[in-house]
Amino acid sequence: MSELYQHRARKRFGQNFLHDAGVIHRILRSINAREGDRLVEIGPGQGALTEGLLASGARLDVIELDLDLIPLLKLKFGIHPGFTLHQGDALKFDFASLDASPRSLRVVGNLPYNISTPLIFHLLEHAGLIRDMHFMLQKEVVERLAAEPGGGDWGRLSIMVQYHCRVEHLFNVGPGAFNPPPKVDSAIVRLVPHETLPHPAKDVRQLERVVREAFNQRRKTLRNTLKGLLDKDAIEAAGVDGSLRPEQLDLAAFVRLADQLAGQTSPG
Repeated sequence: MSELYQHRARKRFGQNFLHDAGVIHRILRSINAREGDRLVEIGPGQGALTEGLLASGARLDVIELDLDLIPLLKLKFGIHPGFTLHQGDALKFDFASLDASPRSLRVVGNLPYNISTPLIFHLLEHAGLIRDMHFMLQKEVVERLAAEPGGGDWGRLSIMVQYHCRVEHLFNVGPGAFNPPPKVDSAIVRLVPHETLPHPAKDVRQLERVVREAFNQRRKTLRNTLKGLLDKDAIEAAGVDGSLRPEQLDLAAFVRLADQLAGQTSPG
């Protein structure tokens, strides 16, 4: 089994393998997997978390891109009846293909930093299937996910993820917990899709559009950044002060702006 640990982390996959037993235990405690759970692990690597997740009695699907890791994972976990391995890119994976019931999937991953944001947006497209998500991410990404209006971390990522999910920044993890050690600090985040959206938009695509435009030039006022979408009167009609900068608006205000835009662009 020693060959399991000879696989070198690959830079092109953004691999940093978790090896700190204390951190692994803390993550598993946070997830608190139970028998009967439907777990999906993205990027299991050498199986640092996989072992503990399977020990819970849960059913586990793992998605791994690196072909060199597939035989190692099969060797270590292939005999376990609850284990299913999918070789492929999680960014392109159809989570609906897992035939899961609504709000049943519990997604886990030590995500490569270069794909973390697009992967979270991909997963949000399947939010109706997901009960919760626990991710190891770059600490600054977690700070942006959990940000509140008014600060420099509040932006497109915060707003669109918080539209769909409750966000909890659980704890930070230093570089020494990984091999090789990354050059940045990491953090564990819990994302729980809302059963009922707190601020439902008429058209979420218009919300994405408004938020993207607003933060393209975040130092400018909304009146300037949104002028291609909404004029001064339309911004005021949404109950928003056009002289504010985008980071000063909360989620509810962005939804009102998006609904104003949806009303302008809807037929008739």
